[in-house]
Amino acid sequence: MKNDEIWQKYCKTRDRDLKQLLIEQYIYLVKIIAGRMYNYYGSKVEYDDLVGFGIIGLIDSIDKFDLNKNIKFETYAQIRIKGSIIDNIRKLDWIPRSLRKKSKEIQNALHSLENKLGRPPTNEELAEYLNLSLKEIEDTLAETANFNVTSLEELLINQGEYYIDDSKGKTTPENILEKKELCRILGDIIDKLPENQKTVIALYYYEELTYKEIGKIMNLSESRISQIHSKAILNIKNKLMQFGIKGY
Repeated sequence: MKNDEIWQKYCKTRDRDLKQLLIEQYIYLVKIIAGRMYNYYGSKVEYDDLVGFGIIGLIDSIDKFDLNKNIKFETYAQIRIKGSIIDNIRKLDWIPRSLRKKSKEIQNALHSLENKLGRPPTNEELAEYLNLSLKEIEDTLAETANFNVTSLEELLINQGEYYIDDSKGKTTPENILEKKELCRILGDIIDKLPENQKTVIALYYYEELTYKEIGKIMNLSESRISQIHSKAILNIKNKLMQFGIKGY
């Protein structure tokens, strides 16, 4: 039975055997996404757990997919799979409260110093402003990288360009305009980041490279890449907040 036929029959009958066929056919998407996310969260969660979280998203996407919408199932499923994994990672709450506090302090310092200097501050300037050592700043940025990445990706999935709202059965023109506007705002923010931050964001999100691969390209250590990534995300968050965009 061809894929299109399976989908047509499943949408009409909701047959469990057909659903199982679809799960087996698309399980590779879960493994790809879980594998990539394991590169960053492997020290906190097992690969099999990530796969399990992803399968929940895959099943949900099969249940809710609308053949009449002009979108490929693979695209829709990847959004649901990644969203399910991120949601469950957040529920694990493996970030210590003290680390969250430090990350917030750095985010606030970034905002204050940029307003004062008219440009993003260096790590040295952050350290002086917060009366911390340069090592403390860099260690905190590296340690909070995964937390910040999860936070931003959750925002993108729930509100941004990857968002698909099927809770009401249709997407309103107002929602479409809001999402397009958020995409434009994000694009402008990223384009104005310091060059090294912009490069890391581009290679991580668009080329889907690992920190190790990005480090080889930029001739920097993985730890340094994670610091740059974390700082970039804090900068993006601050800019989004200026536009009244929260939710992370």
